[in-house]
Amino acid sequence: MSVRALRIVWRVTALNFRAQMEYRSEFLMMIAIGAVWQVSVIVFATVLLSRFTGMGGWDSSDVLLIPATRMLAHGLFVLFLGRMHFVGRQIQEGRIDIYLLRPMPVHRQIQLAYFPTNAIGDLTVAAGLMVGALSRSDLDWTAGRISYLVAAVLGGMLLEAALFTVVACASLRFPAADYWGRWLEELLGTFGSYPLNVLPRAVGGFLTYGLPLAFVAYFPTAVLTGHGDGTGVPYWLAAASPLLGVLAYLGARGLWRWSLRHYSGVNG
Repeated sequence: MSVRALRIVWRVTALNFRAQMEYRSEFLMMIAIGAVWQVSVIVFATVLLSRFTGMGGWDSSDVLLIPATRMLAHGLFVLFLGRMHFVGRQIQEGRIDIYLLRPMPVHRQIQLAYFPTNAIGDLTVAAGLMVGALSRSDLDWTAGRISYLVAAVLGGMLLEAALFTVVACASLRFPAADYWGRWLEELLGTFGSYPLNVLPRAVGGFLTYGLPLAFVAYFPTAVLTGHGDGTGVPYWLAAASPLLGVLAYLGARGLWRWSLRHYSGVNG
């Protein structure tokens, strides 16, 4: 992206943010909604720390790093790339057809459609949970381990973006595929915060090889906490989770460009 394009992105984002601020009550309510949406994870963390010493062979402090990593990755996804989650609606309303007529990449126009105020609430809760997880952790947080945690969060963000981009590609051909995004969001929220070794093997296998949610937070956290050899996959594959997130996103963006070239309009 050129410097001129970055300036345009910044100006449009600033204008979108100012537009959200025009209605202060709604702005604050959207932040609250973003935070309340994560209340189930907060309850899970509270129960885990107060009632259980661990889960699936993991200490409670190690388990806490899983939802902290997932939520931080999710919050960054919502902030930077989350508008892909609503592509199906924009297709059904015919907005994609308008985007195609403008001299700006369609993907960028989608991301600049509005400012995701709820992401502020998501990130506030995620940051608080991460601070709590790190403060309770007995790990030696060396520069290498911190760097891997940062890479894991960014890789998780890109992997989640890749999954929703694939759903958006399907929506270009079948607008009803938008419902798959809701199903995917439910799966992330339901299974993304637990060690997958507590689930039936078939479920864990599906969330690893069928729908790779395990690479968002579970595998990177397992590597960080010394559980990488007990994940059911080769250690190198679990350790490569951040890189797989990057590769998945690049592949999804390639699929998006191909799907867009074959898009024939909302009415086919």
